Amino acid sequence: MMREVDGQIHELNRVDIKNRLPLPEPLQAQIASLLRALASTVDGIIVADQVTEPNCGVITSRVRATLSELGELRAANAWLAGAGGAKRHRDLVIAVDSREHIGLFKNVIVKPNAREALRAVGKRPGETLDRADVENAGSALVQRTGRPVFLTIGAEGILVFTQEGVQHVQGVPVTGPIDIVGAGDSVMAGIVAALCAGATPEEAAWVGNLVASITVQQIGTTGTASRQQVVERFREIAHARS
Repeated sequence: MMREVDGQIHELNRVDIKNRLPLPEPLQAQIASLLRALASTVDGIIVADQVTEPNCGVITSRVRATLSELGELRAANAWLAGAGGAKRHRDLVIAVDSREHIGLFKNVIVKPNAREALRAVGKRPGETLDRADVENAGSALVQRTGRPVFLTIGAEGILVFTQEGVQHVQGVPVTGPIDIVGAGDSVMAGIVAALCAGATPEEAAWVGNLVASITVQQIGTTGTASRQQVVERFREIAHARS
């Protein structure tokens, strides 16, 4: 946090300390094994992949392959052998946020921003982004992943891509000072929680936008949004539009 001479306080960029060596193979195998075990016990898995260097973080090529495998089983409503023939992976939601490698994931939901989506399909984003190029990138990612794509476009909201096409879910307008640090994580939390509860992709995008509209108003701290706050914000928006 930095205090200006006039007394205003604002948040500076964070400092990350990360591993720059490939993750050891035994550790990759352990992570993959733990993911398979976890998948039968949870409703959703959120993947946050922020390491630039390939295979130097937790989300290596091997771990991506495991996530793809789990996503494929979920899509097929696979019944795997287990104690008493228990159902596994049927309703599992796997969603990925990846700074540099979003184009390498398959059989999972992805949540890129516009620049990440363009890079994922081999486009070099300029200072200004062409909306048609962004939508083409989202459509290409849907075909690549086989799952919905939630492409965030800042204050404008989210473009939701499915096999049926694209829907623009408008952002929630907010007033006063904002702090966008963590907004993407807030959106992801809202989307995945909603999908796990049975929402459609479009409904989940609305929830993600509602959550982010609350957290960005919490200055200089990691924002949170309670269920009550989300419901109240929804009512505010509904009243304003009625």
